[in-house]
Amino acid sequence: MKKYLCVTLCLLRGSLCDSFKATKRETTEKVRRFARRFEGRFNIHHATRNTQRLTFFLIFFPHLLAAQPEMRSVQNGAFEPGESLKYRVYYDSWMTSWITAGYGTMTVKDTVFNGRDCYGIEVTGKSAGLFNLFFKVEDRFLSYIDREAFLPWYFVRRTHEGSYTRYDDVYFNHGNLTAKSRRMERNIPSELQDMVSAFYYMRTFDFDTAMEGDEYHIDFFLDDSIYHSRILFLGRENVETELGVFPCIKFKPSVATGEVFTEQYPMVLWVTDDRNKIPIVGKSGVYIGSVTIELVEFKGLKYPLVPLPE
Repeated sequence: MKKYLCVTLCLLRGSLCDSFKATKRETTEKVRRFARRFEGRFNIHHATRNTQRLTFFLIFFPHLLAAQPEMRSVQNGAFEPGESLKYRVYYDSWMTSWITAGYGTMTVKDTVFNGRDCYGIEVTGKSAGLFNLFFKVEDRFLSYIDREAFLPWYFVRRTHEGSYTRYDDVYFNHGNLTAKSRRMERNIPSELQDMVSAFYYMRTFDFDTAMEGDEYHIDFFLDDSIYHSRILFLGRENVETELGVFPCIKFKPSVATGEVFTEQYPMVLWVTDDRNKIPIVGKSGVYIGSVTIELVEFKGLKYPLVPLPE
């Protein structure tokens, strides 16, 4: 079999040499760029010889290169790998008064997925204290986001909220415009986000000239459905926290109404009005009482976080 393949390849090489010269040159350059993307992760000591072999192979299987789509370029000046944010979650109602319900974290790491440089962003949420007795929460979300195009390649959901449990893994193919979860594969529009990447993607926006009443739209994928989110810009104001008083920009993001939220815009979100654009306080009404999320710890910021002088 090995001898037969060698003879066949030699015959093909001779007969196709002239007609594929241009294609080989173009493909060779693509393969070299593709190989450089993996430099440092794989041993490419024999790069020249391997490139020649790959060139010939990919002439007959061009879909392998087509699977690497042309990507847009998004400038991210707000955060970088190493950033870590910790939040305290407070619950308030007529039965309780401003008690700690849990904690949440958001961390950014540097990673690679399918040969693309990515942000690996993990978001966690856990209940604390008495809340573990009657409504235990243990959530984890992970998104691998392309650093250049700021589009998700892979999304992980591990949700435990009371008696509700949901596991999911979603693979995005932005070349074929499909998303494949544990349950199904479906077509998606271009530049679709997941729940985590949508949140961080908004941090790349420029709000310097934003006016009260402006709207921003981001579509994202969750639970095999596509959601069309609308975020209202409400202006600017100073917000007092445990860490100090910070100038902030104020938003109202829309959510799906249901068992938790009673209106389409239940949350008000304050984001630092600086180059970091860090979510610093969030408040929302639920069926019984209200929930407040506040930044309590941070590290690895791209720029210093400076409170207003007292």
